[in-house]
Amino acid sequence: VQLQASGGGLVQPGGSLRLSCAASGSIFSINTMGWYRQGPGKQRDLVAAINSGGSTNYADSVKGRFTISRDNAKNTVYLQMNSLNPEDTAVYYCHARDLRYINYWGKGTQVTVSS
Repeated sequence: VQLQASGGGLVQPGGSLRLSCAASGSIFSINTMGWYRQGPGKQRDLVAAINSGGSTNYADSVKGRFTISRDNAKNTVYLQMNSLNPEDTAVYYCHARDLRYINYWGKGTQVTVSS
């Protein structure tokens, strides 16, 4: 499984960004897809995840601001990020887990929230 993420960038506080991650390869085996992030000097933490049935899970810090969605026909997961604040600044990593519980990671995309 290969994951290609896009959509990061620089945004002002209060602004919005949309991240996309397209999966290719043995995609038939993917169950969960999601996003993690790693800020400067911090560990990599879960932001949001969605399974093949559409159930979602969010970090408390992003609930009500971020929305994860999935287009199974396009093998793509999206993260709509609204009301961004400087604490959201991080490298965001696309993640997928297959039915054998093997984890796959995309290259990170930088999100910077600054005025």
